[in-house]
Order: sequence, then structure tokens, then C-alpha cells
Amino acid sequence: MTLTSVTSAGIAFDPARKSPADAKLMTNVTDRILADVRALAPEITRRVAEIEAGRQVPFDLVRKLRSIGIFRSLVPRSHGGLELEMSAALEIMEAICSIEGSVGWVSVIAMGCSTFAPRLPREVFERIYRDGPDVIIVGSAQPVGAAEAVEGGWRVSGRWPFASGCQHADWMFGLCVMSRDGKPLSEPMGGPPMIRGVMLPAGDWHIEDTWYVAGLRGSGSHHIRLENKVVPEAHFFDLIDGTSCIPGPLYQAARHFIPLMHCAAALGVCEGTLDELVALANTGRQQHRSPVPMRDSELFQQALGRIEAEFKAARAYTEAQTKSHWRHALAETLGVDALFTQAAQTATWVTATCVGVVDECFRLGGGSALYESSPLQRRLRDIHALAQHAMVHERNHGNAGKVLLAG
Repeated sequence: MTLTSVTSAGIAFDPARKSPADAKLMTNVTDRILADVRALAPEITRRVAEIEAGRQVPFDLVRKLRSIGIFRSLVPRSHGGLELEMSAALEIMEAICSIEGSVGWVSVIAMGCSTFAPRLPREVFERIYRDGPDVIIVGSAQPVGAAEAVEGGWRVSGRWPFASGCQHADWMFGLCVMSRDGKPLSEPMGGPPMIRGVMLPAGDWHIEDTWYVAGLRGSGSHHIRLENKVVPEAHFFDLIDGTSCIPGPLYQAARHFIPLMHCAAALGVCEGTLDELVALANTGRQQHRSPVPMRDSELFQQALGRIEAEFKAARAYTEAQTKSHWRHALAETLGVDALFTQAAQTATWVTATCVGVVDECFRLGGGSALYESSPLQRRLRDIHALAQHAMVHERNHGNAGKVLLAG
């Protein structure tokens, strides 16, 4: 697999005013990436046991994902990236997650984190992409680091969890509470403590081997650590209210798209589970004490049809929210808290719906689904791991309710 068909360096492109030719180019690029992902699927499937046992995606598979163009998908076209529309990027994310959850999750994280890089000062952004667009950026969005003002920048210490894909990263980041003279700083307009992200080359970070878990075992979501590292000011960014050094609808309010990426991950795992259940039924399997094979059972057919409808509803909800967000992004009106809350509400409902579908697939699979050889049990573990993420916590429905009550 090569990337010759999707190379975009040097092509001027304004997503807000794209021509029919531009639209066709982007469709062709997306179709080519999806075709390459499908071509890689058999190898990923063969290596599931290796991925889970190793607790990471094998490095040669990561190289193949690079060659496909996964990690340049949301990188600015001005720097050799593809700068795909969000709907196209989500389609790619869902496709990878439908093959294998951990490989998909690592891809989703790296694709999404590339939209944070433009929040950095231009000098550091240029350094990240000086050797090309296929850069893997990962990190942790938990503000558990501490940055103390010192001469030459900030002294950073911290231990951040859930740095998915950190073994393969080129750059990594973590969020810090900023302080001076031992006292937390406040945001310029007052309010909560000042929180900033710190972005550094991967070699500056220490990875702690902590990822011993039930689901998404192959995502390598270890802890990462910095100890008394003096970091220049230029390596910090404001994820929430910062401005982008690169124009474009993807970068003006990057965090608002993150919940939609969670939707794509959940939908992908859910779709893969449905496919596994249908494949099991089509083997002619007849469960113990059942009078007919699974595929001939009216009870099984009814349950399968119902959960497929639930899956389709979750996908339609995601597509509608994505279109709404993209319209706001093109109009430069996306960066308001209410729209972030709306996306988080969508992600929470979609993920919960996908959990229900996968749970039902596992139940319908019967006793054979218990074995490690069954993909249904792995999908079950993966979807529940996804559902534990703070981005899809039930509290998001409460935040949406507050917005609704406020009118």
C-alpha cells in the first residue's frame, strides 16, 4: 500500500469555498483510504491475539497505517496533510474500529490529537511537521500535571493516565495546572485555575507500563510522566480557548469535534460485533435446546432486526450532529460551550446505545461467546472500555438539560 494516490502537499484548498473538483478529490481520497483499510483488515484480524497479548498495536501495523495516510487525515493541507472534512474522517475512524477496537482506538486518538497541534505557537507547529505530515501525536487530557513558572519557561512535573498509543508517538502532551510562586494562576478573565497543555517530543517523556486491563487491551494506554522538566513557553497551548495558528474549520474549535470521534469509535465496535454475530448465525450453528439453527429462529431474527435498528439510529444521530457541527465550523460559530455540550450529549447517547447492542449480541451468541476464541467477548470488553471514558459519562445529559432549561 502506498500513499501516492492521496498525496496533497502543495494543493491549495479552502474547505469553506470548495469547488466540485475539490469535493471529488476529497471523495476519491477518502474512498482510497477506506479501500486500503479494508485491504489491511484480514491481517489485523489474524493478529488479534498478538495485539492483545502484547498490549499494543505492533509497530509494523502502525507503519502500514502511516502509509495508508491515517495520521495525516486531519493535518492541514498547507503542511502536506489531507485536511479531510469531519464526516470523512469519522467514516475512516469507524471503519478501522469495526475491524479491531484497539487498532481503531489508537488511530482515532492520533487522528484527533493532530487537530490540537495548531493551538501551539507557529514555531513549534512548524517543528512538528518539518519532516512531513505523518506524525503521531497522543497524550492525556486529564489536568493532573503541575507547571511552575521559572526562568526560561515552566518547570513541569506530572503523571498522566490513558496515553493511548504512546509507544508509537512522535510527540506527546499532557494538561497542567499553571502556577507561580507555588500559587495556581487564574485564567485572564478570572474563574478556575489556568490549565494549559504541554507538548514535547516523545523522547522527553517516560512511559510507565501500567496498561493491564479488561478492554481495549492492545491500545497501550499507559501512564506517561515528566519530572522537573523545564519547558519553554512556546511548547504550551490552550486547548479550550486558544487560537489556532492555522486557518480552517477543523482547527478553530478542535475539542468540539472530539465527542463525535467517540461516536465513531463506538459505532465501529458495534458494527463489527453485529457482523460477527451474523457470521456466527450463518455458519448454521444451532444452540443447545434450540429446535432450529440460529438463523432460522424467529426469536433470533426479531432480536437481530431490533438491535440493527438501534445501531442505525445511533449512526443517524451521529451523522446529523456532525453535519450541524460542520455547518457551524464553516460559519466560524462552533466554539461555544452549548455546542460542545450538544456533541457530548450525542456521544453519551450513541455510546450507551452501542453498549446495549453489543451486550445483546453477546447474549444472542450463547455459551460459545464466553471463550477467548470468540470475537464477541472481545468486542464486549472493548465497548465497555470505551463507555468508561469521561467524555461519554452520563453527567453529559445533565449538562444538556441545563442548557435546555436556560433556553
